[in-house]
Amino acid sequence: MDNTSHPICVAALYHFTPFGDLPALRKELLALCQAQDLRGTLLLAREGINGTIAGTDTAIKAVIAHLRTLAGCSGLEVKYSRAAQLPFQRMKVRLKQEIVTMGQPDIDPLQGTGHYLTPREWNDLIADPETVVIDTRNDYEVAIGTFQRAIDPGTHSFREFPDWFRAHRGDLLGSGKPRKVAMFCTGGIRCEKSTAFLKTEGIDEVYHLKGGILKYLEEMPAEQSLWQGECYVFDARVSVGHGLVPGPYTSCRDCGRPLTPGEACQPCAAN
Repeated sequence: MDNTSHPICVAALYHFTPFGDLPALRKELLALCQAQDLRGTLLLAREGINGTIAGTDTAIKAVIAHLRTLAGCSGLEVKYSRAAQLPFQRMKVRLKQEIVTMGQPDIDPLQGTGHYLTPREWNDLIADPETVVIDTRNDYEVAIGTFQRAIDPGTHSFREFPDWFRAHRGDLLGSGKPRKVAMFCTGGIRCEKSTAFLKTEGIDEVYHLKGGILKYLEEMPAEQSLWQGECYVFDARVSVGHGLVPGPYTSCRDCGRPLTPGEACQPCAAN
């Protein structure tokens, strides 16, 4: 992508690691990001860090380098993309109970997750008709793009996923020989918890796309891709396509749902 027309670097990141003094860490990271004139949101919890930040290449490089010096964060996962202008209005660092809210306090990705797959390994797995492919994102995200053959749970929040899986387990997996389950999400973090959850449910053959859809769209040539549509992102770009090029969608001012240009938001209009 042309860095001249898209001068802003956008870094989506997460990492699971035990943190101690969260208020002090929040103060430290907010001061650092503001000093570098970054915009975006970082979420901090006892279980780790998650968020997206945007700014100049130099500023992003400095902050990512600092984050990787934090205890347990040397393997911090980061996906980079570009934007024509800052996709966030201000910088926020928030303290949370979970860095991605599943509402299952006993689930710890550090104790074991599914098997990671590269984009090419992912293509091979989901091309197998015996593989159960599950989109772990919310309904409004799935509506504008997903992988071929992917099952849409129709959830409104990630908290609903465990109950959905338990209610549909028999339909998904049947009673015959064990089936492989492949799950994916935007940047990979929801699958850290959803695959860990499935393992506690006794599912061993569970896989997830390393780096999520964003890494797939960055690396996989469009002509070899099994992705259909656009990928929703939680910033002013609204969506990205192959090569992480910003897409045509806008968002509803009231609920944030993605809309095609000129489209009215039907759920909001009905209320």
